[in-house]
Amino acid sequence: MNSMAYTLDIGSQAPNFSMKATDGKIYRLSNFSDHGILVMFFTCNHCPYVHGRDEITRKTADHFYFKGVRFVAINSNIAEDNEEDSFESMVKRVEENCFPWLYLHDQTQKFARAFGVSRTPHFFVFDETRRLVYSGSATDQPHHSSKITENHLEKALSELLTGKPVSIPVTDPIGCSIKWKRKDKKWMPSEACDLV
Repeated sequence: MNSMAYTLDIGSQAPNFSMKATDGKIYRLSNFSDHGILVMFFTCNHCPYVHGRDEITRKTADHFYFKGVRFVAINSNIAEDNEEDSFESMVKRVEENCFPWLYLHDQTQKFARAFGVSRTPHFFVFDETRRLVYSGSATDQPHHSSKITENHLEKALSELLTGKPVSIPVTDPIGCSIKWKRKDKKWMPSEACDLV
């Protein structure tokens, strides 16, 4: 079981959701039923940890796309303190970078709470039954791709696709804290303080 009580436990069912993407459409969990594996990750527009992993995440998403793996990004940060995290900036970021994933806006922060996210980026891998099999970081080096010694996300996906249990189902989602509405920039829910 997941030792991080705030975050979804390994084996949990994927939370249902309804969020607007940068393409203007509303997406729900059921929209991804044709994909065997679903990777949902919480990200944003300004976090240096996100920027440091974008291209590694792109390579992983591209590599596993034709194996039935779908990547979906979610921004739960508010734009009150940082305009870079606005929906308009999300649209611009996708257009400029041509990311191979949908980018959803968690405007109410309801789904950050449902998943138990406190950092960006934070990856969640769901199997074909939409049970959580991996939660945490993509790699062991958040800033320097040249220094990566372990790609946790790729390893989890490779094991899952070959029918093996995920050997390391939980890692620490190193990154920037979620920016919660009407809260101090460094505030986290008390239940999430075990992740500090």
